[in-house]
Amino acid sequence: MGPRHLVATVLAEPSVVEDLELRVMTEDMWLWPVRTAPVVVDGPRMEFQLRRRLVEQRRGDWDDAATWTPAWIGFGDAWHEFGPDGNVQPTGPLPWAAHQRLWGALAEFGPLVRYRRRLSGIPTVATDDWPGLNVR
Repeated sequence: MGPRHLVATVLAEPSVVEDLELRVMTEDMWLWPVRTAPVVVDGPRMEFQLRRRLVEQRRGDWDDAATWTPAWIGFGDAWHEFGPDGNVQPTGPLPWAAHQRLWGALAEFGPLVRYRRRLSGIPTVATDDWPGLNVR
């Protein structure tokens, strides 16, 4: 398994995606709609599969989000330490403050954003196109 980057997976009502992106940027976090994420080979298919899995896991509670935009929210430079070659060098778990700021920002959007309070890892390719990795 290659390098991974911690992200929160969210479903956002399409009309708030841009506002959500701007809001998390103020916390040095970034948002990638799954469809256009640079590590995704087939964006439309991955978007469909992820949305369907998230909606079905809630057994009817999130049925109104069946057409919403799945996105990943990751953490920028302020939340990581970098090695001499520019790669992320985790020195331990992500600071609790990062979690608090993320969940607080998402809570501001109320019922227009659906998420589980859990982070997962997505595969990364160290490029200038993928924020948080090799950006120096």
